[in-house]
Amino acid sequence: MNFEDDLIMIPGPVPVTPRILKAMSKPMINHRGTEFSNLYSEILEKLSKILKTKNDVFVLSGSGTCAMEAAIGNVIDDCDSIVTVVNGKFGDRFKLIGKRYGKTIPVEFDWGTSIGLEEVESALKGGAKAVTMVHNETSTGILNPAKEVCELAKKYDALFILDCITSIGGIDVPIDDLGVDIAITGSQKCLGAPPGLSIISVSEKAFEAISGKVPFYMDLRAYKKSSKKGQTPYTPAISLFFALDESLRIIEEEGMDNRILRHEKFAKAMRAAINALGLEMFPKLNTASRYSDTVTAVNMPDGITDKQLKDGMRSHGIIIAGGQAHLGGKIFRISTMGNITGGDLLRTISALENVLSENKVIDKSGSGAETANEILNI
Repeated sequence: MNFEDDLIMIPGPVPVTPRILKAMSKPMINHRGTEFSNLYSEILEKLSKILKTKNDVFVLSGSGTCAMEAAIGNVIDDCDSIVTVVNGKFGDRFKLIGKRYGKTIPVEFDWGTSIGLEEVESALKGGAKAVTMVHNETSTGILNPAKEVCELAKKYDALFILDCITSIGGIDVPIDDLGVDIAITGSQKCLGAPPGLSIISVSEKAFEAISGKVPFYMDLRAYKKSSKKGQTPYTPAISLFFALDESLRIIEEEGMDNRILRHEKFAKAMRAAINALGLEMFPKLNTASRYSDTVTAVNMPDGITDKQLKDGMRSHGIIIAGGQAHLGGKIFRISTMGNITGGDLLRTISALENVLSENKVIDKSGSGAETANEILNI
């Protein structure tokens, strides 16, 4: 099949611009030479600015889950307890990784509901070494309270490990101001690069906490030692580093403040369109959380199945995501992250209206696209 004309609107991987694709076609270079050292140093400098951190930053040749495991595997040993906050699929993944390395204290909430800070504090009173949380839970379209949970971690002298995989590059995440000890993100989300790389920032406190057995390939001490020479400890995915560098150049050209505002506007327009179409947002919020600005999760309306909706969107050249795990068939998700344009968003909303109308879920009115366009001002 020819996928060139399809617009991918799932929460990662996101569409990759021709500039970034072209960067991947560069010839190979010596990963132990000056050329790579300069490339890597420039990448780390750009990432430090985006993360707003003075902590060490490293790039791992592996997806976001690689960085999730690196974060836990380096600081948690058999005798350590780790609080894992769960209100979606990726919070649950932190819990599963935690079980491989130490004793987990899960603090679980229904997927798509807000985190209860009292429950998190109660779990931390047991003397956990660390607490994990997903900042932007793309499985449910909810943004969790990083600042508040970080304050609780500091209160009980626990390391704070934050999954920012789908927030950094699209939502303001000031790592140092928040006080995050280990933050992680991925190349294929808001940064707009192809999948295959993950980024991790590590505080001095986190380095001091490394003990016992650690993963060999993801030993953060090895990354720190090699980083001083402008290298990675093991062979990097060089073509992906070229792509990441180009995506970071695009972010610099746009400006992070402008990029964050663009993500906010696109998410606002998408939510307004959903409301205009008479559909219902999936997340249940309290004052400590809010809707994600990088993915919109919507309850599946009556009168159409998950397959009918996704196949219908595909017939219009748009690929969207369904629900994960037990949410399969119950929700659908549309991304507003990365390098997409306002035109991409309107095309997606118009296709959604058409599919819902074709299946007699709504009357064809164009109200969703019109409402979104008022916000986008295209």
